[in-house]
Amino acid sequence: MDHEDYHKNDCLICGGKLIYKEDYEKMTCYICGKTYDSNVECINGHYVCDTCHSLPANDFIERYCIKDESVDPLNLAIYLMDRPFIKMHGPEHHFLVPAVLLTSYYNIKKDAEMKKNKIKMARKRAEKVPGGFCGYYGDCGAAVGTGIFISLITDATPLSRIEWRLSNLMTAKSLYSIANAGGPRCCKRNTYLAIIEATDFLKKYFDVVIFLNRGIHCHFSQLNRECLKEDCIFNSTYDKNY
Repeated sequence: MDHEDYHKNDCLICGGKLIYKEDYEKMTCYICGKTYDSNVECINGHYVCDTCHSLPANDFIERYCIKDESVDPLNLAIYLMDRPFIKMHGPEHHFLVPAVLLTSYYNIKKDAEMKKNKIKMARKRAEKVPGGFCGYYGDCGAAVGTGIFISLITDATPLSRIEWRLSNLMTAKSLYSIANAGGPRCCKRNTYLAIIEATDFLKKYFDVVIFLNRGIHCHFSQLNRECLKEDCIFNSTYDKNY
């Protein structure tokens, strides 16, 4: 199946509405044919595993960020999310967030080799965060992505002291901002919020300044059945910009 055949929203196969179940069932991925325990399928019975759902998105994100020279992670994220590889919702956003932050951070540091290595490491970590993490685990993957970012630039481990604190604090701040925006899930809104929180965090704790185009107005609304519309701070009719 070519990426042009994917639907940007809902079921990748038919575009049908996704059903989120309380219990896990054995489901066979429509694309790779492997069987997994899952609680998500579309109304027409299609199931796509996280690995297939993220491809070729994560390949594209990795390759593009490694060569990109921009220093605005928000603009970079929007550019990537506009590509046909990246769906309205999906676990590819869990990698996209640390990827664009690492890109901007190491472009400012002028360390292309370190950027390449850290982006590859971020992908390995982010791909362990499953789809639906926000609703089923109470921890949005975009927020986790900011924690991955800080852990990578500080070389944090489970035995670190200051680095451990900063990584977890970063995730907490992102998650707090995302939670306050309210549900239901929106991978675009959560990505914006996570990136904004991460850049504020860098300025406060690392004295690294990344300038963002904060006056963005989200243009993905028509793809999101659950969009908050005028109640979203990134909607053009909201009373103020973030």
